[in-house]
Amino acid sequence: MLRTTYRHAVRALRAAALSIALVLGSTGIGLVAAPQATALTSKGLPGYCPDGNGVTVVVDFQELGGDTIIRCAPGDQTTGLAALKNAGFEITGTARWGEAFICRIEGKPTAATEACQNTPPASAYWSYWHAPNGGNWTYSQSGSSNRKPPLGSFEGWSFSLNKTATTNPPPRVAPVRP
Repeated sequence: MLRTTYRHAVRALRAAALSIALVLGSTGIGLVAAPQATALTSKGLPGYCPDGNGVTVVVDFQELGGDTIIRCAPGDQTTGLAALKNAGFEITGTARWGEAFICRIEGKPTAATEACQNTPPASAYWSYWHAPNGGNWTYSQSGSSNRKPPLGSFEGWSFSLNKTATTNPPPRVAPVRP
């Protein structure tokens, strides 16, 4: 008896899920929109943090093309890496070192140009920056896992292509909360 009731309940749930999927799919939301929904994230907020209770993260693609993206990681962040992730950016580390070296942010550079097996080359990598609100960008001498960003500050990531340690470009957005 219990087994029969369980089977009926499972069938009813499957039928309800299918009905909902069909209704949503026929309205143009749900099933049809699902591929686009993968780019959305429940982490972070778009734009600058509205006040000093969070860390604003700026990702500047530079020579990789694309816009500069600004997102907010709300609240206290334990590390620069946590701020990057909590702002909602999709990242890829390296096969050898994991997230100790950020190889890709939002899918760039592509797998066709960088395999992300080992440390990215000095001629093409994501440089890591930080700044207080209203201050200047400073190239970080420590990795993003070893730095705790203060509340209200900015974390920056800028792709450096064929630059030296002294000519790495900081993000092209000033670290100033509007």
